[in-house]
Amino acid sequence: MKILVALKQVPDTETKIKIHPEGTALDLSDVKWVTSPYDEYALEEAMRLKESQGATVSALAVGDDRVKDVLRNALALGADEALHVSTSEKCEDPFVVATYVANAVRDRGFDLLLFGNKGSGGDHAAVGPMVAELLGIAQANVVVKLTLDQGRFFAERQVESGLEVVEGKLPAVITTQKGLNDPRYPNLKGIMAAKKKEIISIPLTESISPALQTMKLAFPPPRAEGRQLAGTPQEQAQALLAALQNEAKIF
Repeated sequence: MKILVALKQVPDTETKIKIHPEGTALDLSDVKWVTSPYDEYALEEAMRLKESQGATVSALAVGDDRVKDVLRNALALGADEALHVSTSEKCEDPFVVATYVANAVRDRGFDLLLFGNKGSGGDHAAVGPMVAELLGIAQANVVVKLTLDQGRFFAERQVESGLEVVEGKLPAVITTQKGLNDPRYPNLKGIMAAKKKEIISIPLTESISPALQTMKLAFPPPRAEGRQLAGTPQEQAQALLAALQNEAKIF
């Protein structure tokens, strides 16, 4: 079985966000870059399938040379191969990224393609499903439990009313959600070995103009200070009801 894990490099979730002076992008001059947390669940699931079913695992990332760091991390965790779709484009449009991924993997014979449910930051939750559509294969999204058996997948996915079980044939795209597993950390031996492994560069066969464009970024307005209601509990309840009716206009 051949498994692909698509990875996205994102700013550390603890990074203090700053907006670039031009107002249409973030200031990335002092940012620590990490693997998107949702992609870590995808990578861990691939590692578990490698251990239990003898699968081979390829990690793939789209971007400039900076994204090689997340590929090195995947190699340190046990991935067999690292694929770098090399481009200097920002690749903020999910359809552009999905097209580049689909073109890169179309003829590589992958049985299972794993994506994080969404990329931390953009939160489009679109690349995985788009790749499935572009390749014409089955998909299951927001998966919290995955079982493979004789060329088929059985996936439990989160929906508003609870859990939904989806069954389908491989090859397929699965997007992963928190709860699927607990991602591991690389050990020193894996980190040292990853430094010696080759990262395979995949040049773009075509360049696609993005359909999405960021017009302006701005922080939300500051919240108004809270107000404490005085009096007895009954008086406080009456004052709160009056404020909701007359000021907030909720009722």
